[in-house]
Amino acid sequence: MYKLNVTSHFSGAHLLKGYDGACKRLHGHNWKIRVGIECDRTDEIGLAIDFKDIKLHLNAILGELDHTMLNEHPAFKECNPTSENIAKYFYDRLKEELKHDHCRIADIEVWESDTSSVVYWE
Repeated sequence: MYKLNVTSHFSGAHLLKGYDGACKRLHGHNWKIRVGIECDRTDEIGLAIDFKDIKLHLNAILGELDHTMLNEHPAFKECNPTSENIAKYFYDRLKEELKHDHCRIADIEVWESDTSSVVYWE
């Protein structure tokens, strides 16, 4: 079994509705995103999945969110754009977009700061 990781980042603003603290006010983060993909084998040249393919799909999602007000994104109209919900959003999107017969999304890790992250997996 192989686990491939690709990490990137985006910047965005949000506020947390219903939160009793400073995060209820508009603020921003430089989120770091790590995608973990498990593959059970490699191809004839030794690749489990091309990093280029992972980055292509990851960058498309990052482009939708980068430098936006996350609360205005359709995915976060009904829920707060917390790190937890952002991780699930990336997981769900990439699970659909990165379909390979021998690979699957293992987990998504989202950092909202250098010292705080959340990991989502199913």
